[in-house]
Amino acid sequence: MEEQLRVGLVGAGPWATTVHAPGIADHPGTRLASVWARKPEAAAELAATHGAEVASTPDDLLSTVDAVAFAVPPEVQADIAAKAAALGKHLILEKPIASTVDDAERLADAVERAGVASLVLLTRRYAPETKELLTQLHRTGSWSGADAQWLSGSLLTGPYSHSPWRHERGALHDLGPHVFDLLDISLGRITDVLAAHVSDAGLWRLVFAHEGGATSSATLSMSLPLQPSVAELTVYGEHGYRRLATSGTSARDCYTLLLDDFVAMVHSGTTEHPLDVRRGLHLQRIIALAGERAGR
Repeated sequence: MEEQLRVGLVGAGPWATTVHAPGIADHPGTRLASVWARKPEAAAELAATHGAEVASTPDDLLSTVDAVAFAVPPEVQADIAAKAAALGKHLILEKPIASTVDDAERLADAVERAGVASLVLLTRRYAPETKELLTQLHRTGSWSGADAQWLSGSLLTGPYSHSPWRHERGALHDLGPHVFDLLDISLGRITDVLAAHVSDAGLWRLVFAHEGGATSSATLSMSLPLQPSVAELTVYGEHGYRRLATSGTSARDCYTLLLDDFVAMVHSGTTEHPLDVRRGLHLQRIIALAGERAGR
């Protein structure tokens, strides 16, 4: 393997164009080697921008790279990622990691069998301000509750408003992994979904139980005409009140920090990380349970 990882990118939509491709191309430890997308013209345009090759098929891409980054719907990602892992390719996964728990389990099993590195792009977890807050929370302990609000109009207008899978699956699958991950790491592992309701307009209200007895709530929507979007987490307990707003480190900078960890994992032979594929599987199970509680 070259010192600089050859990374293939699966997908050429807005997120691939603004975050994945430039992040990989600009990082000193990675090189954008190949791009494949279901729309060949989009793959060609993105590849040309960054001096990468265009792959005619996913198999073509897998034959020329050390690692694969994904920016495609979860049902597309799960199948290609499992094949990539079996071929020894390291993985940068989008959330959710699959469309069902069964597919997520198969992917996690494939990664474990192959012994490859994997990271899930839970963007805010790589931000320094998030890490600082979590350090404070874990140092003091005794937090009894938390509330999260992730509200936007991204299905109404903007680059993701024409995304079929986001319209089909809504905020639970797109925003949910970010929110559930932050609640889980702040208060302790989520053990149950106590209540879940979704309105006809796609507004989700959820209540969670955590190991140790804490409870939390989340409100999610991608169909509210808000500008700017609202993305906040508050945690409270005997030590008072802490708040995290997600208007700090940019998504591009968070992705660079992910790549720092990813490159270090690959070169050191490390396959375990707090945000590896097993984290994605845990979040997939929470999504499924929330959907079940809401009758979805």
